[in-house]
Amino acid sequence: MTVPEVTLREYGPAVSIPLGAEEGRALAASGVLRSATPDPDRAGHWLLRAGSRVGALRTPGGPVVRIMPKTPVSRLFFLLGFSLDPARAWRDSREGTVDTGAYDDVVPALAHAVERRMDAALRRGVLQGYREVEESALIVRGRLREAEQIRRHFGRTPPAEITYDAYTADTAENRLLRAAAERLLRLPGVPGPVRRRLAHQRVRLADAAPLTRGQELPRWQPSRLNSRYQPALRLAEAVLRGTSPEHRPPGSDPLAVDGFLLDMNQLFEDFVTVALREALRERGLTARLQDPHHLDTAGLIRIRPDLVVRTADGRTPVAVADAKYKVEKADGLHNADLYQALAYATVLGLREAHLVYAAGRRPERFHEVHGTAAGPDGPSTRLYQHSLDLSREPGQLLSAVRHIAGRLTGDRPHPRP
Repeated sequence: MTVPEVTLREYGPAVSIPLGAEEGRALAASGVLRSATPDPDRAGHWLLRAGSRVGALRTPGGPVVRIMPKTPVSRLFFLLGFSLDPARAWRDSREGTVDTGAYDDVVPALAHAVERRMDAALRRGVLQGYREVEESALIVRGRLREAEQIRRHFGRTPPAEITYDAYTADTAENRLLRAAAERLLRLPGVPGPVRRRLAHQRVRLADAAPLTRGQELPRWQPSRLNSRYQPALRLAEAVLRGTSPEHRPPGSDPLAVDGFLLDMNQLFEDFVTVALREALRERGLTARLQDPHHLDTAGLIRIRPDLVVRTADGRTPVAVADAKYKVEKADGLHNADLYQALAYATVLGLREAHLVYAAGRRPERFHEVHGTAAGPDGPSTRLYQHSLDLSREPGQLLSAVRHIAGRLTGDRPHPRP
C-alpha cells in the first residue's frame, strides 16, 4: 500500500505514511532521508524523517517524496548560483537571485531556472565547435591513424582508420544542456508549461549526442566563444550532479532512486567558503578550500579545514574557518565544533579559529581557551562563532560575509564572549 505523494520538511518531525515493507526498506536503504523506520503504533505505516537534503525523489513502486527546505527557494538558488559562479552569480537585475519564477518548491523552481537559462543561451543559435572524430571510412580525410590501420587491417586499405576535426553541434556544451533537459523531464513534479518548454529546448539540441548514464560528464572550458552558455552550463552540471544515484545495500541489487536532491550542508559550506574567498581576495589574501593537514606528527590523523586563509604568496597561514549548517544552541555551544576549531588553530600555529553557522542568537561571539600547545601558562586561543541569517536579502548576506572576512583578517573590536 502506497500513497502517491508525501511532503516532508527539512529536519522536520517524522511523518507516518502508509507504505509497503519493500518500498519502506527501499527508502531506508537509499540513505537520502534522515531516517525511515516502521511505525510501531500503526501497522503498514512507516515513519519518514528528512535531514539536510531537499528536493524530490521516488523509488520504484513507492511514493514521490518531496522535501521542502527551511530556506526560501529563491535564496537557496542564490546560494547555489554564487557557489558555482561568483563572478556572475546568475543575478536577476531586481532581486539578485536565480530566476525561479513563482515556484516555491525545489524541483519546479530548478526546472524553470534551467529552462530560462537554456533559452537565453540558445537564443542566438546552437553553439558549434570542432570535435575530434576517429572512424573507419572508405575515403581518407584528415589524418591516417597508422597504428590502428596496421592493428585492424594489417596495413591494407580500404577501409581507412582516420581522424579529423568535424565542425558540429555535438559538443560537450550541447551534450550537457541536452542531458540536463532530459534529466529534468524525468523528474517528478515538473509543471506542465515548464515541461513543454524543456521539451522544446531538447529538440533544439537534437544534434548533440545523449550522455551515457554512469559515465563522467563531458568537460568544457570557459572561453569567449561559449560565454553565453556558461550560466546555463553551470546550472546544468548542478542538475546532473545533484541527481540521486543508485544505492546498493549490502547483499542486494542496485536500487534506483530517481529525483533531484540538494544537500543543504554542502550548499551552505560551498557558499560560505566561496564567498569568503572572494571577499579575502579583495584584501590581497589567498584562500585554500578543503586544505589538507595532519593533526599528529606521524601523519595518521588527517584534518581538512573548510577554508585556510594565507598571505598573498600562499605560504603563511593567517586564519582558519569552518562552515556548519547548524542553528546555534540556546547556550551557544557546540562542543565538538569548538574542539575541531581548536585542533585546526593548533596545527596551523594560529591564535584563533572561526566557525560560521547558518543561524544563531548573536551575530558573533568568542571563547577564550587558556593553555594550548605552549603549556598552561602559554598564550590563549580564541574560538569565534559567527552566524549568517539565510533569510536575509542577497546583498545583506554578502555584506555579512565580508564582515566575517574582516574578522578573519584581524578587524576589531571583538564581540563579547
